[in-house]
Amino acid sequence: MDNIWNELYNAAKAVLNPRAVSKFVEAGGVAAAIESGSGKIYTGVCVDTACTLGICAERNAIFHMLTDGEDTIRRVIAISSKGEAMAPCGACRELMVQLNPEGYREIEIMLDYQRGRVVKLGELTPDWWVERR
Repeated sequence: MDNIWNELYNAAKAVLNPRAVSKFVEAGGVAAAIESGSGKIYTGVCVDTACTLGICAERNAIFHMLTDGEDTIRRVIAISSKGEAMAPCGACRELMVQLNPEGYREIEIMLDYQRGRVVKLGELTPDWWVERR
């Protein structure tokens, strides 16, 4: 496994901090790290709310990347509160596709850190609707 995955895992683990923020909001139960096109690592945590105002860790990290002026994603890892890698949800996949409709298929996603199982976003999102436009 490439060393970058260790860096990404450690960056996500460093911000993983499950906690109640209020009686309506929890944060940090899932953490994500993204390697951008420049090689910089961006992190984010999930924010879960009593309504639909929350955000996934992956999208949070993507928004940090966009805020910093970057828009290309190379690799993504999301980890649960137990430190296990997990696949991005449909909303996170959708955002990654829309950010890079021509190259999203090549974005690497860590599915199982302990076993080093990596897939490309194109495998998780075959025949995405943006390709029909």
